Amino acid sequence: MKVDVILGLQWGDEGKGKIVDYLAKNYDVVARFQGGPNAGHTLKIEGKKYVLHTVPSGIFRENIINVIGNGVVIDPIVLCKELDFLEGANVPYEQRLFLSKKTHLILPTHRYLDAASEAAKGKEKIGSTLKGIGPTYMDKTGRNGLRIGDINSPNFKTTYQKLKEKHTVLLNMYPKIDFDLEAEESKWFESLERLKKLKQVDCEYYINEALAEGKRVLAEGAQGSMLDIEYGTYPFVTSSNTITAGVCTGLGVSPFKIGEVIGITKAYCTRVGSGPFPTELSDDMGEFLRKEGMEFGATTGRPRRCGWIDLPQLKYTIMINGVTQLVVTKVDIFNKIPDFKAATAYKDINGTSEKVPFEFGTGGFKPIYESFDGWHSSLEGIDSYSTMPNQLRNYIHFLEDHLSTPVSMISTGPERKSLILKETEAQQAV
Repeated sequence: MKVDVILGLQWGDEGKGKIVDYLAKNYDVVARFQGGPNAGHTLKIEGKKYVLHTVPSGIFRENIINVIGNGVVIDPIVLCKELDFLEGANVPYEQRLFLSKKTHLILPTHRYLDAASEAAKGKEKIGSTLKGIGPTYMDKTGRNGLRIGDINSPNFKTTYQKLKEKHTVLLNMYPKIDFDLEAEESKWFESLERLKKLKQVDCEYYINEALAEGKRVLAEGAQGSMLDIEYGTYPFVTSSNTITAGVCTGLGVSPFKIGEVIGITKAYCTRVGSGPFPTELSDDMGEFLRKEGMEFGATTGRPRRCGWIDLPQLKYTIMINGVTQLVVTKVDIFNKIPDFKAATAYKDINGTSEKVPFEFGTGGFKPIYESFDGWHSSLEGIDSYSTMPNQLRNYIHFLEDHLSTPVSMISTGPERKSLILKETEAQQAV
């Protein structure tokens, strides 16, 4: 068996949680491979809204194991809040949720450093979620980090204290900010005691043994490919590998064991925080997309920047991820508009190009748009590709041709049931 992958192709918030939840019934294991509580996956099941930040989105399905892989960073306080939430929803997570022993821990001082560093940047802020993600990955690569497997060590508190002291020295470099470290530490250690009760696994062995036994594994990505530390719009990126390659390092599997790569894109484009966004709309249409699409961060609550879909950017992320099938979400947001647009190329002083350049963030790149007719009707109740409006089917065909990748699913609303399957060879493989 091989690991199938589901990930976002834009700047995050593409609707991955709903798609993972839908597909999870076909799998035995759902595993998060990177990121941390800066991600927010929203699911709507039977009218109820659920937001997950660390727990994989397969947690609501019975008989499915959900693994938090070693590429993830965990804040015990945030994770315990999610566990409380799951308890309130009568989800027996104890039997379904496993933690990789190699998963790194976010300390209270990581969050303190994140907030102090971002505050000191003033107008140069990169739009951090202030969850301590960056400082935690810095300690990981600096070989100073603490991991889930360390919490049972008799030397754990001594090691924690040394890392805290290192962070205190760094904090003295920044202006003072409000942060109750003592209170946060108390909650943090209390949360650790609860995490000790969850099952810890050697993720690389667990995943590979599951594959050898014929079990089906789905790797769930967080954020989006344009936020990848290597290939995103640097420096306005996250601190982990959000692309398919991150599955190999984040779960401990060989590249030869990657199967289907399911890439998710909205029908339009959004971004949270700072950074380049060539197709951004700062007009009434941008505000319409924000309000109609409820474009506010699931983690931060910040309003998302909105714009038309960017096809050169999508070609780029399809290429670096090896995407085998596409899922298009939020097409229903176009129900009420007479027409909409898609950027098909960029224009600058050197001419036109369909490639994402190194200088992407320096400005001077104007999108070239193609317009499409709207369908002026609700998509509610439509449950098959053949009954979709002709305008929408024509647009899906255009995307497939332009991106040279088949579309396997179209999401027509937030509910689990609002999903249309478009039969393709790739989709049948899943």
